[in-house]
Amino acid sequence: MSSNAPVKNDKGPGEASHQVLTFVLGNETYGVDILRVQEIRGWSAVTKIPHAPPHVLGVLNLRGSIVPIVDLRMRFSLDRAEYTTVTVIIVVSVISAAGGRRDFGVVVDGVSDVVDVNTAEVKAAPDLGARGATDYIRGLVPVAERMVVLLDIDRLIGSDMVSFSNSATPEEAASAA
Repeated sequence: MSSNAPVKNDKGPGEASHQVLTFVLGNETYGVDILRVQEIRGWSAVTKIPHAPPHVLGVLNLRGSIVPIVDLRMRFSLDRAEYTTVTVIIVVSVISAAGGRRDFGVVVDGVSDVVDVNTAEVKAAPDLGARGATDYIRGLVPVAERMVVLLDIDRLIGSDMVSFSNSATPEEAASAA
């Protein structure tokens, strides 16, 4: 984590807040609800799965559980970046439209901070006109001197990812071990 101290929670009694893990992709800062984060781990090579979408790098065996790994740079159509010592995988818990829960790893350039976000300060995502362009954005919030894009991890990973993760054959899952 960086040396920036988390934002203090000095809200009044009627103002709701929640904690967000912030991370960077290129020059932008994103955030996910801290309650969805299962673990943060350094980059490690993955086992590729045939016919996976391009942004799905493959799977990792995390303590006996097969976890699909998504490169958020590729998911957001950003330029590829070399994986370095600060590249991390954030393992998040995703809830499908059917209500099932599944862990996914998302590859990001680096983790920033855990910050308290005042719900009243969250601004709606802009309407960019393109269908689905901002569906996975919960909102935007100013934190210190930067704007943080708050992600809806369930919509971002999406039902296509949940169905992909359930389609791995036992042989594919075993080879990831």
